[in-house]
This record gives sequence, structure tokens and C-alpha cells, in this order.
Amino acid sequence: MPRVTDEHRAGRRAAILAAAARIFAVKGFHGASMADLITESGLSAGAVYSYFRSKEELIAAVADLAHATADEVFREMLADGATPSPADAVAMMIRAIHERLVDGPLPGVDVTRIGVQVWAEALRNPEVHDRARKVLTRLRGHCAEVARRWQAAGNLPPGADPEQTGAAMLSLLQGYVVQRLLAPPIDAAAYIEGVGHLLGSGDRSAVASLPTRGA
Repeated sequence: MPRVTDEHRAGRRAAILAAAARIFAVKGFHGASMADLITESGLSAGAVYSYFRSKEELIAAVADLAHATADEVFREMLADGATPSPADAVAMMIRAIHERLVDGPLPGVDVTRIGVQVWAEALRNPEVHDRARKVLTRLRGHCAEVARRWQAAGNLPPGADPEQTGAAMLSLLQGYVVQRLLAPPIDAAAYIEGVGHLLGSGDRSAVASLPTRGA
């Protein structure tokens, strides 16, 4: 019997996640059943359950796609001691939302829809709440590091609290995601213009690459 390679297993797992994301985006977490997910994946029930023991595990794994993307963007943004302004950081994150979550890595799936569902599910499911709390705390920490560096460069008042500034930055990102999905149309470039007016200069290159309407 041919040996199953790590690459094959990774590909199979990714295919199951993509199928789950498509179903969750349309039916929601509670409207989707494991039977739906198995059918969408095109695999046997045994194959799916060998990777994920429950729908809850699939929910967590799909949600982690968005969180891992955010972590990656912040790592790139802060590499080599870079000092982006809070407005630039928000602009770059919104650009990443479109490039990496709305238009990829899962073709035809807007991963931000799943992220909002995770926030709602966290209000009723203690396990999801704990995971969401840890992730949001980590993302708030990334934003706080942006504020801390901006303050060290003399661009924020000495008495400003980087942690609270970071919390406000994260709220601007979450607010963009929620408004884009629940109160469209929202103009992504104009939203960043507004952030620039609130926080200072914005990243014009990020604005230029965004769609006119965040559909």
C-alpha cells in the first residue's frame, strides 16, 4: 500500500476546510450539518472524521485561517523594526482583508463572514468564547505594539496608553468587517480616508489598491 505523505494529508485537510468554509458561509454554523460538510468535500465520512472529530473542530479550524492571516500581516508590517503609524496599520490590514480573506485563500469564500459568525457563536459557546478571547487579545497586542513604536518615535503623547490605543485600532478593523457585511455598501478607500482623519496620515498605496466598493 502506498505511503500517505505529509503533503497529501495537508492537501486533504485543506480541501475539507475549504468545503466547510463554503457551507458555513452559506448556511451558518448551526444550519450546517456534518452530512452537509461531508457531501461538499466529496470525501467519505471516515476520511473527514479522520481529520476532524466534530463540526466544532471544523469551526475552530476555519476560524483559525482568518486569525493566522492577521498574525502574518502584523509580522510583515512590524518586521525589521518598522514603525507604521496607527492609520497606516489599519489601512494595511483592510487591504489584507480584501486580498487574503475576501479573495483568497479559499476561492469563492469570503472568510470574513465566518469570522463574524465566530464572534456571535462565542457569546453562547464557552469553548469558542475562550478561543476568540485569546485571539482578540493577541490581535489587540499587535495593535498595541504599533502604538508603542509610534509613541517611542515621538508621534503619540507620552501619557497615551498603547494598550488602549491598540484596542481602539482593533475596533476600527472589526467595525469595518461588520459594516461591510451588515450595512453595505461601504467604500473601503473612503473608510481609510476617515481613519486617516481620525488618526493621522494614511497609507495611500494601500488605498489605491482597494476596490471602490467593499462588496
